[in-house]
Amino acid sequence: MLTGELVLVTLIVVGLIGRSHVLTTAACFLLILKLSHLDRYFPTLERRGLELGLLFLMIAVLVPLVDGTLSPAELVKSFASPAGISALLGGLIATYLNGQGLHLLRQDPSLLVGLVLGSILGIVFLRGIPVGPLMAAAIAAILVRIWTWLRSW
Repeated sequence: MLTGELVLVTLIVVGLIGRSHVLTTAACFLLILKLSHLDRYFPTLERRGLELGLLFLMIAVLVPLVDGTLSPAELVKSFASPAGISALLGGLIATYLNGQGLHLLRQDPSLLVGLVLGSILGIVFLRGIPVGPLMAAAIAAILVRIWTWLRSW
């Protein structure tokens, strides 16, 4: 068995043990593509997969606005609450930090391996939800700055 297949089978087992359906499904999907000799689509998936994932995430978030679960009045009212203002600020800060994470990944793409491994460990041991490498990179960028600051102190 080749290294790629072994990694995917390992991820499937880790996903099953950790009860992470997303990890298991993703690894199964990639293993099927690899075994079906459709791995020529890997570069396209790598290039567009994040956009596709964000598209489906955005669709899921917008459904309550479209199906009537959340009325426009409730939406406007939510911005007047402390939680609504916190959500707005959280979105602003997260977007800025994601940009910092993208900058870090562009500087050192090899960090992606650590981000993926850390995400897998977070899924399995902390019951986390993988929302993407950019947020993980954003947190890594903060930690790198803190580490740099502490070393210069």
